[in-house]
Amino acid sequence: MSRLNGAICVVTGGARGIGEAVCAAFVAEGATVILTDIDAAAGQAAADRLGCQFITLDVREESDWEALATQVPKADVVVNNAGVTGFEEAMRPHDPEHASLEDWRAVHAVNNDGTFLGCRYALRAMRAAGTGSIINVSSRSGLVGIPGAAAYAASKAAIRNHSKSVALYAAQQGWSVRCNSVHPAAVLTPIWEPMLGDGPDREANMAALVADTPLKRFGTPEEVAAMCVFLASDDSAYMTGSELTVDGGLLAGSAASPG
Repeated sequence: MSRLNGAICVVTGGARGIGEAVCAAFVAEGATVILTDIDAAAGQAAADRLGCQFITLDVREESDWEALATQVPKADVVVNNAGVTGFEEAMRPHDPEHASLEDWRAVHAVNNDGTFLGCRYALRAMRAAGTGSIINVSSRSGLVGIPGAAAYAASKAAIRNHSKSVALYAAQQGWSVRCNSVHPAAVLTPIWEPMLGDGPDREANMAALVADTPLKRFGTPEEVAAMCVFLASDDSAYMTGSELTVDGGLLAGSAASPG
């Protein structure tokens, strides 16, 4: 039997990358999927391809979440996936000394405000049944410092910690509502494109970005989606407040080679 048969699943940032892969995996597992994204054209196209419902959602806007709650008052699974690095429009400084306050706030508005509002929506949408799974997509960068992407790293660390607060709060209410975070590292999605480029150096850039990864490759969105299916299903019924890394062994430690 499909692991998510009949479950109502809301996924943010579902138009592309990890979000689209999660939606596809959930549909394959029998879920009723509501794909949301700020990009209406791309979101509707992805929903049409996958056979699910699309609703426009800017995760930064409380009014958008209120509208979603009216349209989808009950949810069994909510995946807070929408996120930005800050490098989408241009490669501007994001180190702790030179990052602008405007750029800092723009990253946190999507990653932190969006996740907070998504968790609040999920708790209210799951309250009546007293069961559900909230999955917050953090990052390997939420577990270690990233000097060149300070806002992104800080925001993803906040998602990690907020997931634990949500998990404990739900348990205090006596609900079987679980909240866990997923921490991908180098997963090949459109979010990496500004750093990879499309010129002759692309392959070299890709190799350089995974040089420190023990498995020596990028992960795939489908590999992250498989983790989300596990967390959404009853297979993980005794897991809450946990964090799962999908990083090719990057955080396992340092490899010391005799020289």
